[in-house]
Amino acid sequence: MLKLEADGINALSASLDGRFTAALDVLANVKGRVIVTGMGKSGHVARKIAATLASTGTPAYFVHPGEASHGDLGMIARDDAIIALSNSGNTRELYDLFEYAKRFAIPLIAITSGADSTMSDVADIAFILPPIPEGCPMGLAPTTSTTMALALGDAIAVALLERRGFSTTDFRVLHPGGQIGSSLQRVSDLMHTGDELPLAPEDAGMSDAVLAMTAKHFGCVGIIGQDGTLKGVVTDGDLRRHMSDSLLSRTAAEIMTVNPATIRAQALGAEALSLMNERAITSLFVTEDGHPVGILHIHDCLRAGIR
Repeated sequence: MLKLEADGINALSASLDGRFTAALDVLANVKGRVIVTGMGKSGHVARKIAATLASTGTPAYFVHPGEASHGDLGMIARDDAIIALSNSGNTRELYDLFEYAKRFAIPLIAITSGADSTMSDVADIAFILPPIPEGCPMGLAPTTSTTMALALGDAIAVALLERRGFSTTDFRVLHPGGQIGSSLQRVSDLMHTGDELPLAPEDAGMSDAVLAMTAKHFGCVGIIGQDGTLKGVVTDGDLRRHMSDSLLSRTAAEIMTVNPATIRAQALGAEALSLMNERAITSLFVTEDGHPVGILHIHDCLRAGIR
């Protein structure tokens, strides 16, 4: 069965032509919303397509065709567009919706296996699914056809996402919860700033540097030059490596690790966590043009749910 469904998607991919671009043009220029509809199993697929469109920057929602005939046609405005799914293309529950679309010149995009069906005839753009057998042994239960329809809906959503220039920032706005929202948090949302930064000048004595490190609880202190840029860091590890009777009589510049790992404020928190894991460190200074503007601890990422 899985091979049949894979064959269906491959055949669908090979069959796409100018209708795909035409459908994108229609949907990208819709001033209202994209209405996705279907009955039965096609309805379940339609709900998922609507959800994917909405979550990737194309306002969309599902309208049940049966409810549409009993008042929910009022949910569809003249500035909208409709994507209708029906394997046969002759689902009677959709007919009132087709008539409504034609009456008010609402663009209608069909996804169907019925090349000679009512839906393919009335649609402005009709995607005809390839004639690949259903995975069901009786050839009846919608399996291959629904997989192809779902894949086509995903392709439309992703193509619209790319055309709109939908960014990770936009994605985070629409996905604030769960693992996706966590992974899209930026360093600027998590970092410590201002008086929380452990900093000391490069000519500071190590006694002062250790006090700054201890006061801020990050296990390190940033060493800044006269121009205000970050020259290096002194960490707990540096203290252990240079431990001697003369340690506190030396300057921070003598002890610091030069060219430390840093990160941009607009970088993703997941990127910062990956860098800290790669370097086996627990804190990162955040810099702009070489100037320290914040500091991020690995625990800040973990508390935010970044993994």
